[in-house]
Amino acid sequence: MQTRTLGQLAEHVGGKVFGDGGIEIKSVATLDAAGEGDISFLANRKYEKQVQSTTASAVITGKKIESNASLLIAEDPYYALMQIVVLLYGHRKHAETGISGKASIAESAQIGEGCHINDFATVSDKAKIGARCVLYPGAFVGAETRIGDDCILYPNAVVYDHCKVGNRVIIQANATVGEDGFGFSTHNDQHLKIPHIGSVILEDDVEIGAGSGIERGTLDNTVIGKGTKIGDLVAIGHGTKVGPYCLLVAQVGVAGSVTLGHHCIAGGQAGIAGHIKIGNMVQMGAQSGVHSSLEDGKVVLGTPAFDVGLTRRIWGTTKNLPDMRKSIRKIEKRLANLEGNDKS
Repeated sequence: MQTRTLGQLAEHVGGKVFGDGGIEIKSVATLDAAGEGDISFLANRKYEKQVQSTTASAVITGKKIESNASLLIAEDPYYALMQIVVLLYGHRKHAETGISGKASIAESAQIGEGCHINDFATVSDKAKIGARCVLYPGAFVGAETRIGDDCILYPNAVVYDHCKVGNRVIIQANATVGEDGFGFSTHNDQHLKIPHIGSVILEDDVEIGAGSGIERGTLDNTVIGKGTKIGDLVAIGHGTKVGPYCLLVAQVGVAGSVTLGHHCIAGGQAGIAGHIKIGNMVQMGAQSGVHSSLEDGKVVLGTPAFDVGLTRRIWGTTKNLPDMRKSIRKIEKRLANLEGNDKS
C-alpha cells in the first residue's frame, strides 16, 4: 500500500480539494469505520449525515457538503474511489510460479508466454492458452478450448471443451463454463438427455462469479458479451445471449434462449423465464420474476415483474389490506341492514 496526499489523489482522479490538500492518506475505509489517515466516500445520499460525523481525514463526494473532514469533490465519487483504491492498494498479485510440474498439460496444448499454471491444473488436448494467463490449482481447461491473453482461472474453475474465452476474462473459484444445458426430451415417462452441440463464448473483459454455471447451447452458442460482470451463484441457461456491459448480481437465474441487450442490470435472485427478449438498459430489481419480454429502458420489480412504480403502489396497497377488509365488512353489514329495512 502506498501513501499519498489528498492533493495528489485529487490530481489523480481529476477532482478538487476543499480543505487541507496536504493531509496524508494511508488507507480507505467506510464512513463509520474511518479514522485519521483514512479517506472515505459518499455515493448514496442516505448516508449524507454520516459525512458530518465521520472521523475520516477526507471524504470523496460529488458536491460540497458540511463535514469536519476535508473533501475531495469528484464528478463520479464511486469511480474516483475505484481509482484511489487501485492507486493505494493495486489489484491482487498472483504468484509467479511458472508451469508447475504437478500440472497436467497435454502435449498438443499450446501455452502462451508468461503464463503461470499451478499445481493440479489441467490443460486438455489441443487447448490453447494465451499469454500471461494464471491458472490456479485445480483449474480445468477442456479439449480445443481457446483462452485469450491475461485471463485468470481461480481454484477449481472449469471451462469445458470447445469453448472460447476472450482477453482479460476472470473466472472465479468453482465456476463452470460450458456445462451441458438442462435439456431433456420427455418420452414414455422418461427424461431423455439431449446432446448440447453448441458452445459458450465469453467475450473480452467478462467476469464470472464463484459457483456460477454457464450452460453451453443446445444447437447455438451461449454468449456473454464484452465487459459483462456476473456475480456468484448465477445460472445462465443454454443458448442465452447476454449483451455487453450487463450486471447480473448474485443468485440470478436466466433460463435458456433468452436475449439480453446491452447495459442491463438484474438484482440479486431475479429470475428470467426462457425464450424472451430483454431490451437495452433494462433494470430488474432484486427477486423480480420476469416472464415476458421487456422494451428498452424498462425498470421492473416484483413477482411477476411490473413497472417499478406500479409494483410500489401494489405493495403500498397490500399493507392496508387488513384495514380495508374491516371497512368492507362494515359496509356489507350496513348494506344488509338497509336491505332488511327495505323489505320490511
